[in-house]
Amino acid sequence: MLHIPFAAGRKTPWEVIYPNLFLLIISLVVFAAIIYLVFLIASRASVRVQEWLKYVVFLVPATLLLVIGLVYPTFRTVLMSFMNDDSTEFVGLDNYVWSFTIPEILIVLRNTAIWVFVVPIVSTLLGLAIAYMTDRMKRAAVVKSLIFLPMAISFVGAGVIWKFIYDYQPNLTKPDIGLFSALSKSIGIDPPNWLLEAPLNTFLLIVVMVWIQTGFAMVVLSAAMKNVPEEVVEAAMLDGAGVFKTFIRVTIPMIRATIVVVLTTISIGTLKVFDIVRTMTGGNFQTNVIANEMYSQTFRQMNYGHGSALAVILLVCVIPIIAYNLRQLKIERTER
Repeated sequence: MLHIPFAAGRKTPWEVIYPNLFLLIISLVVFAAIIYLVFLIASRASVRVQEWLKYVVFLVPATLLLVIGLVYPTFRTVLMSFMNDDSTEFVGLDNYVWSFTIPEILIVLRNTAIWVFVVPIVSTLLGLAIAYMTDRMKRAAVVKSLIFLPMAISFVGAGVIWKFIYDYQPNLTKPDIGLFSALSKSIGIDPPNWLLEAPLNTFLLIVVMVWIQTGFAMVVLSAAMKNVPEEVVEAAMLDGAGVFKTFIRVTIPMIRATIVVVLTTISIGTLKVFDIVRTMTGGNFQTNVIANEMYSQTFRQMNYGHGSALAVILLVCVIPIIAYNLRQLKIERTER
């Protein structure tokens, strides 16, 4: 077997993995020892001391994990976003200037904005419509199960499935396995190469995300609609409001908080979309999004400065959505 040596000065994968694995094991052992020590002290302490130790036992481990797993990486990422590619030199805002001036990255930001605008709105509207219609069906559970089924599929699995649906076969000697291409040819239309045609390919990828998230929106909104008091709906209909008008004027305002939660949840998930793009196009053909470009910059091009800057931009985009959601929940509690 041919053996290809690593270039001089470069570490082998095992030389990189072993030190990190050793540090991980040591960290877990130290953490377990601290937890054991706290529980040991708590079991032998007096009743008064145990009252205080219970807060330590339950809050300190959670707080420690939060700091190690979330707070510290966040601050480190923000710091690295102001450093050069190997985090050895401070470069100020150069990485952010790069993010908003390079044409390729502007396409990434544009695509992400399209995803965040289209996916939550379409998924929520479809989920709301399906929830309203299926609640009046005899076998609603069967229909809801089929629509919710894509939620059980991973994003990678969904990407593979839809990649077959969008498959394009230019060679006329081979049969079409792509559903879209076969349907187009059956009605006399020459199909395009679906995943290569921009900006069509971006919207075709969005369809996959909508297909997955519609089931989630349907289940949550259906549960909220069942909690709308029947007497309110009956009173509106007695006042002369039709079924559709009652739904628009009564049902939707009463489940507004749930709609906001669904929109924000799907929006945050859409901002982080990575698997679908990575599986179906690899971010090529003008379909790239922030999460995929962040991965490429950090782990493929080894440019930690650019990757960290994109991660911070992603974080900044998520914060207003969460803040709006918290504000709406606070308003709802005040109204109650």
